[in-house]
Amino acid sequence: MNFTDLNLIEPIAKAIQEQGYTNPTPIQERSIPEILKGSDFLGCAQTGTGKTAAFAIPILQNLSKNKTKNNHIKALILTPTRELAIQIEENINAYGKYLPLKQLVIFGGVKQGNQEAALRRGIDILVATPGRLLDFIAQGIISLKNIEIFVLDEADRMLDMGFVHDVKRVIKLLPQRRQTLFFSATMPSEIQKLADSILNNPVKVEVTPVSSTAETIKQSVYFVDKENKLDLLSHILENDISDSVLVFSRTKHGADKIARKLQKDNISAEAIHGNKSQNARQNALNNFKNGKTRVLVATDIAARGIDIDELKYVINFELSDVSETYVHRIGRTGRAGAEGSSISFVDSLDLLNLRNTEKLIGKKIPVIKEHPFHTDNLIAQKRDSNNKPSSGGGDRRPPRSPKPQSNNNKPAGSAPTGFTKPKNKNFTRKK
Repeated sequence: MNFTDLNLIEPIAKAIQEQGYTNPTPIQERSIPEILKGSDFLGCAQTGTGKTAAFAIPILQNLSKNKTKNNHIKALILTPTRELAIQIEENINAYGKYLPLKQLVIFGGVKQGNQEAALRRGIDILVATPGRLLDFIAQGIISLKNIEIFVLDEADRMLDMGFVHDVKRVIKLLPQRRQTLFFSATMPSEIQKLADSILNNPVKVEVTPVSSTAETIKQSVYFVDKENKLDLLSHILENDISDSVLVFSRTKHGADKIARKLQKDNISAEAIHGNKSQNARQNALNNFKNGKTRVLVATDIAARGIDIDELKYVINFELSDVSETYVHRIGRTGRAGAEGSSISFVDSLDLLNLRNTEKLIGKKIPVIKEHPFHTDNLIAQKRDSNNKPSSGGGDRRPPRSPKPQSNNNKPAGSAPTGFTKPKNKNFTRKK
């Protein structure tokens, strides 16, 4: 199917052609016609499947046909993070550039003055995070009584981040007669109950369940002692990869530490996480997207919804305790059929998560041994809240690795036998 087969109006068709879109993704192909009809919609689709366009394009078309001219908000798109909200608003701007509709994004962490002024001038489409939206409602700045279309995006992420109660508060303020579009990568029981309570005879579409990873992503695992991870990352970036890389860290402190190490090694890097100001986070994203910064180090705030064109590499500095997060992280690459690569650093604290991840995705991830820090001597340990080994761990061994050899005289943290741990500044470069 081609986008020309979707009966889009000329201003939208022209705009998406300028974006380079030719063939809709499966979620777009199956959702756009149904949403254009005015149906409620339940989409279960993981990140990277093109779901933003799947709801943004038909919303723009439906609102453009509405002859009512007023300053009331007609469509509300509720999303969990500031970064995702900004991205959605950017996409709506792109798809609707030839339409007279006005859109705005609002989120917390910044002064409300400019957002409030734009709201008072009047908008048609509002993209919002729950906290700032409820603040403006409480102040009497926003009314939801004229909403015609409501989109709840990343519903399971809302649950993960503790926003479900805020979402329910927003829903109570919406008109009963409306079109509701509900998107989630997973459908845990609480999210299923929420969907059932707000959708009216919805069209249901499931595309690429969260347990699957794109075939276009080349996945690999590097076994490495925890104390060697930073050196391994620098080694890979200096010798094996010349492109931009998105690196995922479990913690905010860890993200900052990784970025500082790379900067010390003359590799341009910035960290992005919840403790950064909104301006700092957006500047870091922009620098990464335009190539000014080569490495973006992120916590899982960036695991979903950040659309980075032609990103080829994702590195998991640590694996998450939530196996589905692996799928979302590496889904930042290999998007829209493009090829990508993911590398996961696995130490003793990651081994249990590796097993769980492989069970979820239904396949073994190849182990790459050709690097200076490879070790076969990892013993699985459980992680405590401080990202350190908890007591009682250490009795399970890694998959596919030979039994560790006794080496009581070997100092802790030393490189495996047969390798000389290189000093970071003297790595042997590929010719």
